[in-house]
Amino acid sequence: MTRRELDAAGITEPALRQAYSRCRELNAAHGRTYFLATRLLPPDRRPAVHALYGFARYVDDLVDVPEADATPERVLAGIDAAEADLAAGLATGTSAIPVVAAVADTARRHAIDPALFAAFLASMRMDLTVRDYPTRADLLRYTHGSARVIGLQLLPVLGTVTDPAEAAPRAAALGDAFQLTNFLRDIAEDLDRGRVYLPADELAAFGVDRDRLAWCRARRAVDPPVRAALADQIARTRAVYRTAAPGVAMLRPESRPCVATAFTLYAEILDRIEAMDHNVFAGRAAVATTRKVAVAVPALLRARRARAGISA
Repeated sequence: MTRRELDAAGITEPALRQAYSRCRELNAAHGRTYFLATRLLPPDRRPAVHALYGFARYVDDLVDVPEADATPERVLAGIDAAEADLAAGLATGTSAIPVVAAVADTARRHAIDPALFAAFLASMRMDLTVRDYPTRADLLRYTHGSARVIGLQLLPVLGTVTDPAEAAPRAAALGDAFQLTNFLRDIAEDLDRGRVYLPADELAAFGVDRDRLAWCRARRAVDPPVRAALADQIARTRAVYRTAAPGVAMLRPESRPCVATAFTLYAEILDRIEAMDHNVFAGRAAVATTRKVAVAVPALLRARRARAGISA
C-alpha cells in the first residue's frame, strides 16, 4: 500500500520514499484516528499528510518523551536543531533526517508557508517553560502554533473549491477543536508532566484550580466542581467544532470524507468523556473500534464515489 501511495504522489527517489514511509509508520503507530481518516484520502495525498504528522510528532516527542537524562536546555537545543534542519531541508530539498526530508519535500510540493512551521516550533518551546494558562487568550496563543497552523498546513494538501483564504479560518478552527479535545481527554497525563492546558480563570469560576485537579488525579476520581468545570469546557469546545464545520464543504470533494470522519470521531471523544461522568482521571476516553468502523465504512464509499467523479 505504501508503494502505491508513493507512486501516485510521484515520489520516486529511494531515500525520499524511505523517509515518507517512516512518517507513515509514525502516523499509524501514534495517531490512530488521524491515520484512519487519512486512509480515506486519494493515495496521492496521503504521503504529504503523513509527512506533516511525522514532523510534528518528531518535535512533540522531543518535548513530551525526552531522553532520560534530558534537561530543558538539551530539549530546547533539540528543537532549535530541528528548526535549523528544516530550514536547510526547505532550502536544499533534502535532509539526512527522514521526517525532515519528507516534510521539506511536502512543503515544497504544496507551497506550504514556512512561517507555519516556525509558529509550531514556537509553541513547542512554550511547553518547556509554560505550565499554566491564566486565560483563554493565553491558551490560544499556544494553540495557534500547536494546532491552528496544523490545519493551515493541511489545507493546500487537501485542496479547496473556494478561495483558500475563505477556508483558512475554518481549517484553523478545526485544528483548535482537535487540540482542545486532546486537552480534555489528557488532563491526567498532562498533570503528570506538570502542565494544565485549561484556562485558569474559567476553571476558577467553578472553584477549580491546579491543586483540585491534582487531588482528583491522585484519587482517580472527579468531584462535583471539577465535573461542572469540565462540562463547561466541553460546551466551549463544541462551539469551536461548530465554527469549523462549514469548512468541510469548502474542501475538494475527494478530501471531504477524510476530514468529516476525523471531525466526527474526534468530536465523539467529548461524548465519551460525558459517558464516563467526566472522570478523565480514571481512564482514557476513547471511541470504540466498532464505532470507528461504523463511521469509516460509509465514508470510504463516499470517498470512492468522489474519486470517480460522482457527487457525494
